[in-house]
Amino acid sequence: MNYKRHARVDAILYSSDFTKNIFARHHSKRHSSKNNDRQLIIRILCPRIKKSQSLLIAGNCDELGNWNPLHAKAMCRKNLLTWEIRLDIHKIAIPFEYKFIIADEKREYCLWEYGENRLLSGLPEEEYSNFYISTYPFRNPNPQWKGAGTVIPVFALRSEQSFGIGDFHDLKLLIDWAKRTDQCIIQVLPINDTCSIDWNETYPYNAISIYAINPIYISLSDLGALKNEKKNFIYRTRQKKLNREHSVWYYFVLKHKLQYCRSYFEQEEKNILDNKDFQLFCQDNRSWLEPYALFCFYRDRYHTSDFTKWAQEYNPQIIQKIFDKSILAKRKMIFTCFLQFVLHKQLKAVANYARKQGIMLKGDLPIGVCRTSVESWVESSYFNCDMQAGAPPDLFSDTGQVWPFPTYNWPAMEKDGYEWWKKRFCKISDYFDAIRIDHILGFFRIWEIPLDDIQGLCGHFKPALPLAVEEIEKAGFPFDIRFAKPRIHRMFLIDIFGDLAEMVTEKYLTPDDDNYMVLKPFCDTQQKINHLLSRSVFINDDKNARIIWDGLLKITNEVLFVEDPYEMRKFHPRILASQTYAFQRLAKEEQVAWQNLANIFFYERHNEYWKAEALKRLTPLVHCTDMLICGEDLGMIPKSVPEVMNKLHILSLELERTPKTSDTVFTNLQTVPYLSVSTTSTHDMEPLREWWKLDKQKTQQYFQSVLRKTRGSAPDSCNSALAEQIIMNHLMASSMLTIIPLQDWLALSDQLKRKSTESERINIPDDPKHIWRYRMHISLEQLLQANDLNQKISELIEKSGR
Repeated sequence: MNYKRHARVDAILYSSDFTKNIFARHHSKRHSSKNNDRQLIIRILCPRIKKSQSLLIAGNCDELGNWNPLHAKAMCRKNLLTWEIRLDIHKIAIPFEYKFIIADEKREYCLWEYGENRLLSGLPEEEYSNFYISTYPFRNPNPQWKGAGTVIPVFALRSEQSFGIGDFHDLKLLIDWAKRTDQCIIQVLPINDTCSIDWNETYPYNAISIYAINPIYISLSDLGALKNEKKNFIYRTRQKKLNREHSVWYYFVLKHKLQYCRSYFEQEEKNILDNKDFQLFCQDNRSWLEPYALFCFYRDRYHTSDFTKWAQEYNPQIIQKIFDKSILAKRKMIFTCFLQFVLHKQLKAVANYARKQGIMLKGDLPIGVCRTSVESWVESSYFNCDMQAGAPPDLFSDTGQVWPFPTYNWPAMEKDGYEWWKKRFCKISDYFDAIRIDHILGFFRIWEIPLDDIQGLCGHFKPALPLAVEEIEKAGFPFDIRFAKPRIHRMFLIDIFGDLAEMVTEKYLTPDDDNYMVLKPFCDTQQKINHLLSRSVFINDDKNARIIWDGLLKITNEVLFVEDPYEMRKFHPRILASQTYAFQRLAKEEQVAWQNLANIFFYERHNEYWKAEALKRLTPLVHCTDMLICGEDLGMIPKSVPEVMNKLHILSLELERTPKTSDTVFTNLQTVPYLSVSTTSTHDMEPLREWWKLDKQKTQQYFQSVLRKTRGSAPDSCNSALAEQIIMNHLMASSMLTIIPLQDWLALSDQLKRKSTESERINIPDDPKHIWRYRMHISLEQLLQANDLNQKISELIEKSGR
């Protein structure tokens, strides 16, 4: 019995996103095994099996019935549409061939999957307690499933019940709207606690805990009313005032919300402490909840989340001592646990509500952890706290991005089988059925930057294979250690500083030799320069200070090589060093040699190395969850990234305006992978209408080549008709999912869209002082009543076949 094999790419359809929502049905008890040692676990994703049917596995060995359906092994459900079987590897001769069968109870009716036999030629290289084989789904001729949805931060939601910011109650209204418009997925930004002592902290990717939820998202209306009518009146007044604001005022919102929660806690304290659900929550989450509560206690006591200023190392025994010593401290820590209990209950209720409505919730997992976080304090061995992470120069920033978190100590994480990451994924899956891994390239390599830098140009990839001097010279480039030392030739000083060159030279520079100058010790790092001049530049708006600030920072980047901090006498080519003055000073043949060396280093040298690192790190995480996993794979993409993501069924991110190949201006949405998410913009970009105005030449090119408007000039603004055509193009993409920012959905209505396009922007990556204050300008109740817009969205989705 032989069949032609035909692999399908829709295996991902059977993650929890779909099994708990779109294709949800009742299922039998999960299979359990008393002996989990040395088992081969084969999982398959199988659609819509009738209650009277079962799934079998048959193969060319005794254990699998030698192709006889009567002796084939029955599979057991793992979840709603995922099936698995656990086989004793000692009873199976490997290699073996196998196929799956849908059969009735008596096995009189048997539907064999089409295609040739599946083959297991060997066990996976990754060895855990069991060997997992996740196969493509049951092969049938059904068309590939596609869906559409909305992405918006929770903080940006607005309802009549809001308290100046979106909360978990508002998410339910958004779910109602998504269902009304035939969408199937809602994506949000990270919701973890970001509260340092500065309550104005708005950057959602800089959490102080990878587990704790931000208290700012508590729905006060769902929490319960205060019995004190005077207090109720005060809070209703504050709510109305904050809810009228066009943007989020984080300080006041959090201040008043926490005051309300404290009043409620004091009112219900006995009932709360006696609540068995609360007790169970504290017990089940003790491993992270107690360190988090202690962290918050010290943060408030010392008025900073920088634990290096506490003079207090983490010690679990401290908690009991504090409890015994101070009733006030004990109540503060219990209150912190209470807030997390409420947030857990509210978000869990939202997740359950979404599943009942057939709507997926997609969360966001930041790649980094705050330098002053609970994890950095408690589990410091997992981090390189003397370095900082970021991104090399890209479309978002010419000088690269610097993020406020340390890099990971991956060798330490590998020793315990990446338990830190597994627990993190497990916690997220409590609420979300899909996850976006922010900057998934971090699992391949991260852009690591010295702590003294505020720009990313002198960073380097980690892990990496830095160059020895002999390799550099063998490539035809005459290496000199001075190429790794920031210095500037005198001839370029006027070009950099203009009329200020003489003054700058005297005040900030000192000779290195007859021709070159270097920075004086008091300003020889970017942090020192920023400390000296940032107030004049950013607060006083001093134009001369800006010229000096820019110029001195430029000098710190005047290197052709960056020395590796871990291996002496090994070097990385500086990213974009061809744009430096130092490069201009090279002879033509030296420029060619350096450029060839850099191209090989950045685009060829590490492909297999980074592929192996990513597979080693991501494989156990993919196996530990049934969430739909998506990756934000924008930026400087190694060739190995699509291969690894395909192998692990991780959806890529596709944007029309930012193609992943250098030879195209716009992405062809008809040729992007099926296992991908297409979108019109991200939170780091301008929404559709603002992007349309940025670059008239590019807009005209898009107008002609993508929208196929061969005559005339592109309109100055993106009207509703243009927005409809652009969104429809994205809905017709070959991607499994098309997820549109809410701002861009609203662009379909000339009556509902915001007048100001600039105010729709969420983040500006190259502005570290930018505050994420965007809020919907209409309420969700109004959106639910916007019949014309809702019908239009529903029609577009239906027309696209999603």
